[in-house]
Amino acid sequence: MDENLKKQLQRCAYKIRMDIIESIHAAGSGHTGGSLSAAEILAYLYFKEMNIDPENPEMENRDRFVLSKGHAAPVLYATLAERGFFPKEELLKLRRPDSFLQGHPDKKHTPGVDISSGSLGQGVSAACGMALSSKHFKLGANVYALLGDGELEEGEVWEAAMFAGNKNLSNLTLFIDYNGLQIDGPIKEVNSAEPIDEKFRAFNFHVISINGNDIEEIDKAVTEAHSIDKPVAIVCHTVKGKGVSFMENQASWHGKAPNDEQYAAAMEELRAAYDKI
Repeated sequence: MDENLKKQLQRCAYKIRMDIIESIHAAGSGHTGGSLSAAEILAYLYFKEMNIDPENPEMENRDRFVLSKGHAAPVLYATLAERGFFPKEELLKLRRPDSFLQGHPDKKHTPGVDISSGSLGQGVSAACGMALSSKHFKLGANVYALLGDGELEEGEVWEAAMFAGNKNLSNLTLFIDYNGLQIDGPIKEVNSAEPIDEKFRAFNFHVISINGNDIEEIDKAVTEAHSIDKPVAIVCHTVKGKGVSFMENQASWHGKAPNDEQYAAAMEELRAAYDKI
């Protein structure tokens, strides 16, 4: 990957992180840890990979993105705002009754959102439908979905994976945000879905394992995915709360907003990291 592009995407990921903290602090609630962990994935998809147009968000042949772990809506909203789908000022209205930025993505009211989501496990089924439709109507669209590792405990994920493998949905790529933590603690203690890679292979997926907070590794994985004639699952090893040291690897930050002091400390740390890139 070109070094300048890599740095641009790294900076974009940290802009997204700052937007996440800004919006959740303003709302006084929201899912912080799993939004921060996915910043590089969405920065790469929306600023490098996907065929999309903020001026024409319903473009028929656009690539689709499904936030299956819909509670991580702040990372999607921050990305859409940075990409120009709506003004960044709207992020400060997160979760307000008069805002189109609700706690989970809402396709009917939010520009750039391809599917309403939030009921864990259902996003993969929707993504399969989009991928199948694109093939049927020869749209040439790729479909990307982001799942949480705790979400893999939902049976519907595996029903959808069975379907994707049987229908050979080669235009479908799943990103598993594998940060190792869910709301109740480590996934290995709650209800582990391991071995994740072997399970997806059993459903006829091509599986790639990467550091999901590394732009270059994401780029290599997506490039590899395009060369494979079957659905792809990219297992992204990430850090929950990435970028804010006191939030990192802490299950307690799954669904908690920073207070004023924590907000100031988080923003200072994120700005410093951005400036170093």
